[in-house]
Amino acid sequence: MSLKKDINYSIWCDFVERSFLEEDFKKLIDKQIIYGATSNPSIFAQSIAKSSAYTQQISMLQNNEAKKIYEELAITDIKTAADNLKSLYDNDTDDGFISIEVDPTLCDDMMGTIEEGARLYSQINYDNVMIKVPATSAGYGAMRELTSMGININATLIFSPTQAKECAKALDEGIKKSGKNTKGVVSVFVSRFDRALDSKLTLMGLKTSKLGIINATKCYHEVNSIKNKNIRTLFASTGVKGDDLPKSYYIDNLIYPNSVNTAPLDTIKIYQEKGIKQLSKIPTLQECDEYINILKNKNIDIDALYNKLLKDGLDAFKVSFKELLNSLKN
Repeated sequence: MSLKKDINYSIWCDFVERSFLEEDFKKLIDKQIIYGATSNPSIFAQSIAKSSAYTQQISMLQNNEAKKIYEELAITDIKTAADNLKSLYDNDTDDGFISIEVDPTLCDDMMGTIEEGARLYSQINYDNVMIKVPATSAGYGAMRELTSMGININATLIFSPTQAKECAKALDEGIKKSGKNTKGVVSVFVSRFDRALDSKLTLMGLKTSKLGIINATKCYHEVNSIKNKNIRTLFASTGVKGDDLPKSYYIDNLIYPNSVNTAPLDTIKIYQEKGIKQLSKIPTLQECDEYINILKNKNIDIDALYNKLLKDGLDAFKVSFKELLNSLKN
């Protein structure tokens, strides 16, 4: 079975680093192991801090403000990734994308997000770039406007089915208005649910490492209810922490039609060696609701968990971005 050909399922790597992009990245594409890539402020912060590949460019840019230095570094990497992925995109416009996120401090600023998203997209100047926008109230409006301009969008930091539905609706409206083959993905975070709740579920005698997949599946159903072939669900945060689960667990159990899984490089490698490479059994929307209701009946406040995970995600990206900017001025 060819997962890409038969069910339009793709793996994208959740990693960007200059030496990797210039060497091993192209090999993974040529071997049809990955079909795209994503980045975020935390990934860039770690890559720039740990890699000497950025040292010369940082030194050359020291007369600029920190955010300008960051953008020059990031745009250089995104252009390299976009160029390597261009042939994939030209062959199949569902894939071959690289994502770059807007400044995370703009998460509640719709107009600021629109302005920065449009500017970054124009500066990079590759059709196969997606602008990442967080799924906040301001973000929904920005997604709608940016897609209406023909800009591909990666809606990110989605934890709740309500967020997934609102993002899909915003992307659908914008894509239809654009009159172009504009694409969108709805990035649903998975593993963080289980890391947050598993110890509590163990004490209750309930099955662990299940909520992440059930919640992601419910989000997947919500996205599909919009019925726009240019919008796919992307399963994110699919790396496994600790040794309790197979390292490819959140890939093996979320192989769904017309979807993407973006995972760390180590997870992708293990999946290629040992993972399950066939369509997963997809719980129905009713089955998802039944499981979530079991948790609610055990006095687990799922809505509070959605809000906490979103706040934590937004805060973490802001902190990473601030630390990154502080590190760029010698």
